Amino acid sequence: MGFFSKKPANSYVGVDLGMSGIKLVELLNEKGRARLVTYAVADYPSVKNERNYMEGAAETSALIKKMLGKAKTTTRRCIAALPISSVFSSIITVPATNDKELKEAISWQAKKLIPMPLEEISLDSKTLDSEANGDAGKKVMRVLLTGAPKELVKNYVEIVTGAGLDPLALETEAFAQIRSLVGRDRSTVMTIDIGAFRTNLTVVEKGIPYLSRSIATGGVSITNSIASTLGIPFDQAETMKRDIKSMQAFAPTGDLTPILETLLKPIVDEVKYSFNLYQGQSEAGKQKRVDKIIVTGGSSLLPRLPEFLTQLMNVNAYRGDPWARVVYPEDLRPILEEIGSRFAVAVGCAMRDIE
Repeated sequence: MGFFSKKPANSYVGVDLGMSGIKLVELLNEKGRARLVTYAVADYPSVKNERNYMEGAAETSALIKKMLGKAKTTTRRCIAALPISSVFSSIITVPATNDKELKEAISWQAKKLIPMPLEEISLDSKTLDSEANGDAGKKVMRVLLTGAPKELVKNYVEIVTGAGLDPLALETEAFAQIRSLVGRDRSTVMTIDIGAFRTNLTVVEKGIPYLSRSIATGGVSITNSIASTLGIPFDQAETMKRDIKSMQAFAPTGDLTPILETLLKPIVDEVKYSFNLYQGQSEAGKQKRVDKIIVTGGSSLLPRLPEFLTQLMNVNAYRGDPWARVVYPEDLRPILEEIGSRFAVAVGCAMRDIE
């Protein structure tokens, strides 16, 4: 899905404007397989405050332009991601027998569901399936409806064009992550993206984001908890939370479970709520269930996090690898594995017109 789209090409730059920094990656379409061309990341000096990309567009454009130059990208064509927290998304069921009826039904539902005038929203929709069991046998369609404020879309377009890029499309972080982390897996997956200031949870059903939630807590909150508990500077706590030996200083017995329960309580509560919300539904008489969990984002590098979530939710949890569907030189493996948790959105954007 995307809020606009242009003719596809052979090489693409994916851009992720995160709260802790900007990530970009260029991928080449090599006979339907993504091959890494180059990548770049620019971390902001301070991540203690949330960044507003609706302001400071010129500075952001200048930084991206500098990154493109250092990375020696070979194309101007790009796909950028809009933050889940700023985008409305819902699966709706509408009666329709033709395109005109479908368009009218989607517009009517959008007016009821989106708390903004439709004139201020860029809408996108994707028909998922249909069945003839509505009233009087009329065809009923399930549609994924997505909306983003036009002002937000305009601002993101200005940022990437200001950097000298040609935006082919804008899409949501959820679809980018599904592309890079889930791929063609048809099982039901919950992705947990622990960013700097927000944690986004998405239940992906047959490749579609069925349920999306965003909470205002993330890696900065975790770092602040470590810093205040140990009485150490923020930067030292930020380094410590990725080091298992340092984390075990909290737990002399070596069991990190109690520590993770404390640090991640708001996130864990939301995971449990989302699980219950999704698994409390049924389809064709069969109760829905989440088959696996994929964690991503900078703070997914917390030691033992996948094992902790597996034990807590009784569902296998894994740390996501956005490079799994990308061809790259073997000697880059160590560094790509180290930064991979932060590149899921950028990689997924660059893959949009490849697979």
